[in-house]
Amino acid sequence: MKQVIRYPVVLAFLSLILLPTFAIAQSTGLARLSDRDDLLGWEAVGRLDIRGRGYCSGTLIAPDLVLTAAHCVYDKKTKILYDPKTLTFRAGLRDGTSIAERAVSQIAAAEQFVPGVPLNLDMVRHDVALLRLAEPIVSSDADPFILHSGQEVGGAVSVTSYGQGRSEALSRQRHCNILAAEEDLMAFDCDVTFGSSGAPVFAKVGSRGRIVSVISGAGSLDGRPVALGPSLPANVARLKLQLRNAPRPVPDQIKRLSVGDRNQSTGAKFIRN
Repeated sequence: MKQVIRYPVVLAFLSLILLPTFAIAQSTGLARLSDRDDLLGWEAVGRLDIRGRGYCSGTLIAPDLVLTAAHCVYDKKTKILYDPKTLTFRAGLRDGTSIAERAVSQIAAAEQFVPGVPLNLDMVRHDVALLRLAEPIVSSDADPFILHSGQEVGGAVSVTSYGQGRSEALSRQRHCNILAAEEDLMAFDCDVTFGSSGAPVFAKVGSRGRIVSVISGAGSLDGRPVALGPSLPANVARLKLQLRNAPRPVPDQIKRLSVGDRNQSTGAKFIRN
């Protein structure tokens, strides 16, 4: 029977540092997905570029939805959400070429996540964001991953991410483990570094991985470096509702065509909002 590390134990012995100021370098068998064959099946994982502010990792969970960490979508200085127009998702980016590249039109971050406060367990549990793309990515280019819950402590997982020193291509760690899981918080012995924030943690279910968490932060458990992430189903369900209820962005110009228009042009009218 697998031993479950209860949340009070994690709370007592876990010291936390957010990923932008901390990295775990364990040399644990990371493989660079260098060519198209290596990338096959992982195209839905991409790099989320924040104009002039660096990048995070993200994953398609629907043709127009990207899953990442909440702390990736807040301006560190102002502590408010980035303008979606400053974000670009590059699916399967490899050495300057991506499978698909899309602008972001909407951002939804967990309401319980408070940007700018010192990292704590509550923030890790809600460090989740969803991005709506301006245009969907067809599944023939990048097949979205689905979510999974119920993984046990000791279970094997894998991580696919970008990071410092490996920002131009995905790196995949085929095997790491869940060290602790309680109260919507999970700890892993996975190899993560700067830029790995928002990276998907996969459990193998059937023939393809399913996402059990995203990388939020890093710290130490009993002196051992660990990566941390939230559980996803409830968080993502709330974020999808948040996106549905938010007003959709309207284009700067709307083209209207009418039959029999008297204008000597083609009949197209442009109305600026």
